[in-house]
Formats: sequence, structure tokens, C-alpha cells
Amino acid sequence: MDTKGRLIAGSHNRNEFVLINAAEADHLVGRVTSVKELSGQICQICGDEIEITSDEGQPFVACNECAFPICRPCYEYERREGNQSCPQCKTRFKRIKGSPRVDGDEEEDEFDDLDNEFELQRREIMSSHSHLNHVPSNTPSEVDLNPDIPLLTYGQEDDDKHALIVPPFMNRTKRIHPMPFSDTASTVSLPPRPMDPKKDLAVYGYGTVAWKDRMEEWRKRQNDRLQMVKHQGDGGANGHGDDVDDPDLPKMDEGRQPLSRKLPISSSKINPYRMVILTRLAILGLFFHYRILHPVTDAYALWMVSVICEIWFAVSWIFDQFPKWFPIERETYLDRLSLRYEKEGKPSELAPVDVFVSTVDPLKEPPLITANTVLSILAVDYPVDKVACYVSDDGAAMLTFEALSETSEFARKWVPFCKKFSIEPRAPEWYFSEKVDYLKDKVHPAFVRERRAMKREYEEFKIRINGLVTMAQKVPEEGWTMQDGTPWPGNNVRDHPGMIQVFLGQNGVRDTEGNELPRLVYVSREKRPGFDHHKKAGAMNALIRVSAVVSNAPYLLNVDCDHYINNSKALRESMCFMMDPTSGKKICYVQFPQRFDGIDRHDRYSNRNVVFFDINMKGLDGIQGPIYVGTGCVFRRQALYGYDAPTKKKAPGKTCNCLPKCFEGVVDLWLTWIFVTGIDSEKTALMPQIKFERKFGQSPVFIASTLLEDGGVPPGATSASLLKEAIHVISCGYEDKSEWGKEVGWIYGSVTEDILTGFKMHCHGWRSVYCIPKRPAFKGSAPINLSDRLHQVSRWALGSVEILFSKHCPIWYGYGCGLKPLERFSYINSVVYPLTSIPLVAYCTLPAICLLTGKFIVPEISNYASILFMLMFLSIAVTSILEIQWGRVAIDDLWRNEQFWVIGGVSAHLFALFQGLLKVLAGVNTNFTVTSKGGDDGDFAELYLFKWTTLLIPPLTLLIFNIIGVIVGISDAISNGYESWGPLFGRLFFAIWVILHLYPFLKGMMGKQSNVPTILIVWSILLASILSLLWVRVNPFLDRGGIVLEVCQLDCD
Repeated sequence: MDTKGRLIAGSHNRNEFVLINAAEADHLVGRVTSVKELSGQICQICGDEIEITSDEGQPFVACNECAFPICRPCYEYERREGNQSCPQCKTRFKRIKGSPRVDGDEEEDEFDDLDNEFELQRREIMSSHSHLNHVPSNTPSEVDLNPDIPLLTYGQEDDDKHALIVPPFMNRTKRIHPMPFSDTASTVSLPPRPMDPKKDLAVYGYGTVAWKDRMEEWRKRQNDRLQMVKHQGDGGANGHGDDVDDPDLPKMDEGRQPLSRKLPISSSKINPYRMVILTRLAILGLFFHYRILHPVTDAYALWMVSVICEIWFAVSWIFDQFPKWFPIERETYLDRLSLRYEKEGKPSELAPVDVFVSTVDPLKEPPLITANTVLSILAVDYPVDKVACYVSDDGAAMLTFEALSETSEFARKWVPFCKKFSIEPRAPEWYFSEKVDYLKDKVHPAFVRERRAMKREYEEFKIRINGLVTMAQKVPEEGWTMQDGTPWPGNNVRDHPGMIQVFLGQNGVRDTEGNELPRLVYVSREKRPGFDHHKKAGAMNALIRVSAVVSNAPYLLNVDCDHYINNSKALRESMCFMMDPTSGKKICYVQFPQRFDGIDRHDRYSNRNVVFFDINMKGLDGIQGPIYVGTGCVFRRQALYGYDAPTKKKAPGKTCNCLPKCFEGVVDLWLTWIFVTGIDSEKTALMPQIKFERKFGQSPVFIASTLLEDGGVPPGATSASLLKEAIHVISCGYEDKSEWGKEVGWIYGSVTEDILTGFKMHCHGWRSVYCIPKRPAFKGSAPINLSDRLHQVSRWALGSVEILFSKHCPIWYGYGCGLKPLERFSYINSVVYPLTSIPLVAYCTLPAICLLTGKFIVPEISNYASILFMLMFLSIAVTSILEIQWGRVAIDDLWRNEQFWVIGGVSAHLFALFQGLLKVLAGVNTNFTVTSKGGDDGDFAELYLFKWTTLLIPPLTLLIFNIIGVIVGISDAISNGYESWGPLFGRLFFAIWVILHLYPFLKGMMGKQSNVPTILIVWSILLASILSLLWVRVNPFLDRGGIVLEVCQLDCD
């Protein structure tokens, strides 16, 4: 709009736009003869210009929340006959002065408008006002009225009071509603038309047939286009983003609202939590000021060791605490996802997802468990043509292959049963283990019959799988052979070719009801001697390449073979974040929490890890997102390719690592070169190929797939050519001279490739999301006996040590990129925590030394010191209580986590630290063997299974050492009198703190001794030792140097 030198003023939130005329001295605000010129807004429902209010001279605003442009008649109609809410923000309309009251309106004290509020009478506008008879010079003196327009009263007069309706200008924009006068300079003298308040407004032009037809047309257009919104992301970057700004699209209707939202922790919970953290920091400062300035002269070494340990604990606490400063929760809207991307009668527009399942040894990872995971994936609540399941068999075991073949056959019966009755979970082993009360739930008899039949089918399926396992125990001398007599290619686990088998999703294989099934693909990458295959990370990278060639879904889900889908809508939950047009483009992965089955009720060894998943991860989600934990995670494929996160603006002259949009036009040329000519004669066209081959390897088909951001296989490709290329990309030498494992895919260099991979993505500027559905998305199994649990924790700690001494250490890597400071704190804490094992072992040894020597790590405590110690313990307790409150974690879980932090710190973390140092500095690989020594029957039998390992030595030594110290200290205090009890309490409290933290370890060592409770055995041994030592130390017949007794010379006989 031409401003003609006038000042522009307005408000974006209220859609206000005003021109102030500086040329007229008499009138500061220039006369505007058109509402469109004033506000530039038209009604988004009927298309009329929005009128000016007569009392304020401002454009009519129906919604005070978002100022969505709606004219007064549409506002009245929506309040009277519609849903009474704003089409954009869904906020209920408030009554505006001059509007009649409708049901649900609140009481109003702002203005007195009884006549209009209850429609008692319409105020009469007298025709004798001078401005109605005055014709200004800037308006035409005569206006030709349309003779076809009848009087608004249709010739019917009434003696009652009538309002006067002034018709709009006939030379203005065509309108559906009459335009009420708003300015004396923009009106003409016209015969007023009376209006009967007892009649319907439609009689007078408000709500005419034309207006109602146009409104219905608008509603129909909204419904028709509601679910046709494409997932364009960043506007018109690809030339197809104009539809996002189409005015015909629904304005923030249900299908266009955000697919998820953040739920910040209540300020009444989080603000006290932050205040306590700051208070605890201040107390820590005063505490260390006292500790350093008050050394213990007679136990200087003990004092020095304790102070060093306490300083390290404080630093570790800071790295752990501050990433929890901004905890949030999230909520998804699955109904909006369906409205946006699934329309009845039309193909689903949900994005395809490739699911990765990794397994190695079928004897350690039972095939029945893997089969249940695969069945839960195939039966997921998602369009079948959008799901492809890839099973990586890194052990090339024929048992896994045969079990997967049986699974694909059983899936033809299981998948339609799950979808027909919408059962949960869709892993048959866990579904049939749930007890169903048919009388209570009033289950339909047809479902009962089919459920019983399906259970029989599953029992037969289990027999076949277990039969394969039994047969696999005895390997033939000549190796396994297939049904046609061909030797199994994977007989040599370390030297075999790559293998791919598509079980479902081709050749017309359908379920028992004739419906299509998701694709199921078996993959075993090539292995040859002399190549580093990089364990799980290498297997996952092979799956990335295979899936890109075969199906090339834009999103990937990876799960361990023992983590089944517990919530059939898990993929939809993740798509609420990934496919959100406003924020989805910057999300690299959606991490779900790990939940477990088969853990004892008390969770003795903190297998559930609830504190980490429900407190720490929520805190990270408020910063840049949670870390990747190795399973239950949905990735964006482009993020795994090592590209930077998309940015809105880029500084001129700078380069980036983003997805090269400039090369997207080369895709068609490449595909022509691949499938038609095979030769590219243009040197300039080869340049991007050379660049991408250095990054992605020597497969032109795979390179072409990396440029298809929305996924899909190259057009014109045949199944034979794709499978041939798939074998190529899983060859053992494919990654040579490429960036696989360095910048692309899962990152190599650590046994905990998950932490490293997520860290690299965050360094590229991506953010992740933490999704906690009401029904857990995934469930798995965890080692519940002590030895296996310590072995698992040791492997995690070893991976952290490897990252700590690598170039990717978050202490020095990734500065100047997209990693946020508090997110870096979290990654630093995740790699330095094994170092805590050394000060923790030293600190747990100090109580026993103090009890045995009579020394202590603090001098005689003054009142000031007592207050400091009490404030320190109080701040720790309050912090824990507040974390329990906003994290919704049980106090038992918090205590178990603290206990296992000590148990793991003095055992698994300590060994992992030395093992990592030997591996990084000396290149020596060491392993801790775990051997089974006994078993038991019954529920949780594995919990009581004792397996000896060297990891048990340090905590057992500390436990015995502190128990002996307690016994000696108490015995010494009893023998020396009451004066020695005062100093003993501090040392005793210190030692009991260690024993209580190691108590689960002691229970694990004792196992289950017949039917005698473990606690009874422990306390029996402890009390027997104390009484025995007391009898030795406190001997009533031993001369103590007191009163000398002499013979009295009396003959008592």
C-alpha cells in the first residue's frame, strides 16, 4: 500500500495497521475512506471488509486473543448458531458491546449494555442528526441505488421503534453484509430503513441467503482441504511451499494445530527446586571454606584424601545437577496427526518408517524373544505400506534365519488378529501372559473363540522355534545345509558373504484375510578376516545403507532384539514430532524411555533406572534434547548422514554441511546415468559424484537416495538391480576411504556408540525430543542378577572411558557449533563418571580406617561446623524430595539408585576405568568372564543365581572392612567408658552409611539360602561377631588396675 509519506503504526498481534497523516495540520490522523486501506483485513469467512466500530473508530476485533479477522455479522452468526469459538485459536468468543447474550457468556461488569445484551429494544438512531444530511465535498452528492434491492422491511411498517439501516456504497467492493456507517465523512444522506427487532435479522440483510451460502461454502472448503496439507517444512525451499500460505487452507483448525506441545513443570515445583540448588551451592562454598581452613593435624593424610574426594563429588554433582535446570514434559495429539495426514478414502500421507532390529548370537539372545519383537513391529498401528522391518543377524546364524522364516509365516495369522481386535501389547508372549477376566471385561464371545485359537497357534509356533533351538545345539561337522542342499553361507561366522532375504512385502504374500503385510527383510553383512567390522555400530550402518537402497524411508526406528513394541501407536507418537511442519525439521531423533519386564518388585539393582529416565532425561529435553540410549529411538535419516540442522538464515560467504539443495537437481541426471546410459559424459556432473563418493562410498544408487530428503526409491529401478546394489553396500570393504563411522551413520570408536552418535548430531545443531506416552512405547528385558548387572554397567563405563580419551570428548570437541552449554555439561558428565570410582573407593575406605585407628577426617566439631553439616544434609534431602515431586519418582527408586551408584562405582566403574586406560594407552584388551555357579527355581530365579566374577572383589572387600571397623569401634567404646561414645558416633555414622549403600550387594552375595531370609543370616553373623569380640574385650575377671583385692583372713567355712 502506498503510504504517501505518512507514518505507519500498528500491532502484529492484533492485526492493526494505521497510517498517520503528517501533511494535514488540522487532522493528525488522516481520513481513511476504506476499511481495507486502514487495516488491510478482510473477513476470513465471508470475504467482506471488516467494518469500523462507531464508538472507537477502530476495526472490529472479534477475538482478543489472536485478532483473527472476522466481520461483525459472521461473529454474531458463530455465537448464535456456530461453535461460539474463534476458528484460529479455538478461544471462546466473549460478548462484545452491542451483541446479544448467548448461553455460556460470563457475567460482565465492564459496561452497561442491557438493551443489546438481552435484545429488549433496538436503540433508535434519529434521522435528524446533522451528519446524515451533510454531504462532504470528497464524496459524491448523489448515489444511484439499485432498484432491485427491496426495503429491508419488505414494505411492512410497524408502530414500534425501529432502527435505521444505512446501505453501503454501491461503488465499493461487493459485499455480502451491509456495511454500517462509521465515519461522517464517508456517509451520504440516504433514506433510512426501519428495522423491526421482533423479526429475524436475515430479513434485513444480516444472515441473508447469499451470506449463509458463502459461509457454508467456506466451511466445506475448510473440511475438504483440512487433511491435504503437505509436510512442506521450510516454506518454498523446494518450490512447493506456496500451499502453506494458501488463504483457503483451514486457519489453525484441528488438523493444522501443533501435533505436540510442551508441558513445563509447574512453577510451584520448579522454582523452589532451583532456589534449593542455588542455596546448596552457597552451602557448598561455606562447607569447603571450613574444611580447607580447619585441617586435622593428627590425621593430615586422612583429612587431605577426604577433602580431595569431596571436591570431586561436588564437581560431579554440578555436572549432573545443572542439566536438570529446565525440565519439561510433552504431550502429543494423535487425532490431529490423523486429521492432517490421513483422510478417509485417500492414501495415507504419513511418512514411511524403516525399523532396525539387531541380534548377534541366538543362543544368548533367544530367537523366541527376537520373534516377538518382530511380530510386534509387523502388527504396529501404522499403514502397512509405510513400514519395513530389517533384522540384522551379525552372527550369520542359520537358527536366526529359520526362526525368522517361521515368524513370517506366523505373522500372516497374528497381524490380522491384532488389528481386528486392537489388542495391546502386540508381542504374543507378553499378550498371552496377561490374565483376562472375561466376566469383568464383558468380552465378546467371538473374540474369546478367536483368542483361544490364536493362543493354540502361538503354542505350536513356540514348539517349532524351540525345536530349532534344540537342533542348533548340535552343529554338524560339515556345517549347516539349507533345504535345497546348499551349504549355509554363514557356516564360518568370521568369513562369509553378505546375505539378504525378503520374507514379506513382495511376491503377493498376504495375511490370512488377504491384506498386505509390512516388509520383512533379513540382512547379514559380509565379514572377512583382516577387516574391522566395528561390532554393533558397523551392523547398524550396514542396515542404513541396505534400507536406503530397498525402501529408503525418511525415518528410522532402531530397537534391540529384546525390546518389543508395547504401544502399537509408538510410531505415530514419534511422527507427532517429526512431521510437525513448524518444528519437526530440526529434530534429529525422538527418544523413548526404556521400560522393562521381569524385574523383581523391589528392583534390587536399580535395573529400571527410573531416576535417569524420569528426571535426567526430562531435564535434557528442556535444553537441546535427551541423549541417545541405544534403543527405542526414531531417527531422521538425513541427520544420520552427517548433515547440519537446517537454519533459517546463513551468513554470506559462509559454508555449511547442510543437505546440498544445489545438488538436488542432479538426482534425475544421476538416475538416468545409473539405469539408462551408465556413462556421464559431463565432467561438471561428475564433480558432485566424486564429492559424495568420498563421503558415502562407491554406490551411485545409495548416493542418489541420500538426496531424496522425503525418501522413496529411485524411479525405474527393478528389484533385481536394487538387491544387487544392496549386496554391494553391505560388503566388508565398502566403508573404506569414506566417512562412515566418522561423520556418517553410527560413530565408531566406543562400545557405547549410542552416546557418541547422539553427541555428534547435537554438535551439528540438531535437537532431540523425549517422548513419554501414557502407555510405555517399548518394553524389554534386563539382567536382574548381580553379576550380569555389574557386567552390563562395566561395558557402559568402558565406552565412556573410550570417549573420554578420544578426539570426540565433549570436554574439548564441538565448540563453535550448535551444542548448547548445559547440553555439553550433560555429555561431560556421561563420560567422566567412571573417574568417580577412585575417590568413591577411597571415601568408602575412610570410615573403617577411622574406626580402627581412632582418628577422624574432621577436627572437633564446633557449633558453626555443626550448623554447616546439618545444612548440607538438609539441602541434599530437600533437593531429592523436590526431584521426586516434579519427576514423579518413588522414594524407593531414588534410594535404589543411590545404592547402586555406590555398588557400581566401587566395582564395575573401577574395573572399566583401568580396562579403558589399558586399551587406550597400551592397546591391551581385557575381558571379565562371568561364570554361573548355581541356580534356583521359581519366579525371579535368575535374581538368586550367583555368578562369580572379579568385579565382586572390591565391594566385598569394602563391605567386610567396614563391618570389622564397626565391630572394633563399638567394642573399643564399650571397654573405654562413656567418654569415648561421643567421638564414636561420627565415625560410626560414616561406616553405616557405606554398609547401607552396599547392602543390596550383600544380599546378592548371600543369594537365596533355602527358605531362611537373607536379612536374618546377615544380622545373625553380625551380632555373633559383636558378642564374641565383646566377650574378649570386656572380661570381668581380668585385672584392670583398679582397687586391689586382698584376702580378708576370715574362714567362711
